[in-house]
Amino acid sequence: MNILVLSGSPRKGGNTDFMVNAFIKGTSEHHHVEVVSVHDNKVAPCIGCNACFKSENNTCVQKDDMTGIYEKMKQADMLVIASPVYFYGLSAQLKAVIDRCHNPIRDTFNIKRMALLLVGAATLDGLFDSIISQYKLCLNFFHLEDAGHVLVRGAKDKGDILNTNSLNEAYELGQSL
Repeated sequence: MNILVLSGSPRKGGNTDFMVNAFIKGTSEHHHVEVVSVHDNKVAPCIGCNACFKSENNTCVQKDDMTGIYEKMKQADMLVIASPVYFYGLSAQLKAVIDRCHNPIRDTFNIKRMALLLVGAATLDGLFDSIISQYKLCLNFFHLEDAGHVLVRGAKDKGDILNTNSLNEAYELGQSL
């Protein structure tokens, strides 16, 4: 299985990267895993012009790294969304990538499963509720199988995740695929 991880942390080497790496260790023995990190790509937000609905090959008018990400998404059987949680939502950089899937090119993707890896500094019970709601809507709309999730609270500073069981949970999620 080809697994694409969209990693939404703009902070290189942070808690989200730790969790993505643990997930990869769990899954890479049996599957091909590729990570697209927002800190390595420049993707502008969707401008809602809908030119992609009219253009040949659904090309976006914006010329940025999203073209390469579309190609990687076409090859993926599974998508993993990994993000720090800033003010109860995904990182803006990752949201830009997701919003650019407003493009009908998404209909050429072979993605059948999706998983979610989230890291938040707060410890509130409802910290992930809005993201999980959007995640479930995507699962339903695209008829995707939920492969699971790891949700981490209380990991604010770099390395805080190392003091939790979350890396083991991410590894086990990868192993379960």
